[in-house]
Amino acid sequence: MRAWLMHSYEGVDRLRLGDVLDPEPDPGEVLLRVRWAALNPADAFLAQGQYPAKPSLPHILGRDAVGDVLAVGSNVEHVRVGQIVGILRCNVGVEVWGTLAEKVVVPASSLIGVPDGWSPEETAAAPLVFLTAWQALTQWSEPPAPPPEHAVLLITGASGGVGVASVLLGHSMKLTVLALSRSAEKRRTLTTLGAEYAFDSASPNLAAHILSAISPKKVDLAVDTVGGPLFREVVATLGYRGRISVVGRSGGIVPEFNTASLFFRRNRIGGVAVGDYTAETAQPAWREIVRRLDAIKRRPMVDSIFAFEDVKKAFARLAEGPLGKVLVRV
Repeated sequence: MRAWLMHSYEGVDRLRLGDVLDPEPDPGEVLLRVRWAALNPADAFLAQGQYPAKPSLPHILGRDAVGDVLAVGSNVEHVRVGQIVGILRCNVGVEVWGTLAEKVVVPASSLIGVPDGWSPEETAAAPLVFLTAWQALTQWSEPPAPPPEHAVLLITGASGGVGVASVLLGHSMKLTVLALSRSAEKRRTLTTLGAEYAFDSASPNLAAHILSAISPKKVDLAVDTVGGPLFREVVATLGYRGRISVVGRSGGIVPEFNTASLFFRRNRIGGVAVGDYTAETAQPAWREIVRRLDAIKRRPMVDSIFAFEDVKKAFARLAEGPLGKVLVRV
């Protein structure tokens, strides 16, 4: 089969299209012919050696996909040859070969059907970012639960994959959603997806501008995909017991962060790790995500679709900051 092979940790620009032997499913696994694969920033981070996983080389990136079942291993039930399925979060593309290939082996327990009314492309675009957003929104209670209705949710990098997923899920929870994006066009789109306010993340005095718009309220929960200097502005918007779920760091290291800014409002910061989901916990979370999207009559957003031969161009689009997900047609 053809696959995009990673031979070093020098970045996605060093990927090479080559031929490898077809994988075969072990017991409990399923072999898929990949139709659509979705890119995630974590793929690029892994290719740069900036991710906890260090798979043996050559490696194949790619965590999300939809494909046709070609074969099933022993002990596999409820999956049949010819079925079209998607992939929930698992080790595919992390420690084992991923979806930027014509075929991929996946644990049967990590497969999902294409939801009613969804296209295969929408299904390929959704699992990792929506599970990440769901964890970011629900991780502050035990058992995990959405924030109370009318709580104020602030989302940085709101036009990216996790950002759009957070906007849609926040809207489904009846939260007051505030979206940050540098693009005026993207801000307009985000308000059509459920954001009540959309702010330019590069504007001066951003925190004061946000607090003025929502006064007398303050931010109850922030989903931060950016980090960098913007992080201090996010902290400044928090109210008493305000929380920040940290998802990404596209803006780089947070400079000169004063931890005293957390003290008197009892603010908390917590990392998001989608790898914490097991097959047993991811499946019910996914069903709830689909139910919520159906309730608000929304679907995952696809920004652009690239040919299999143009994977490097697809990663370049991902680095530019898409509105929604970047897909590869395999």
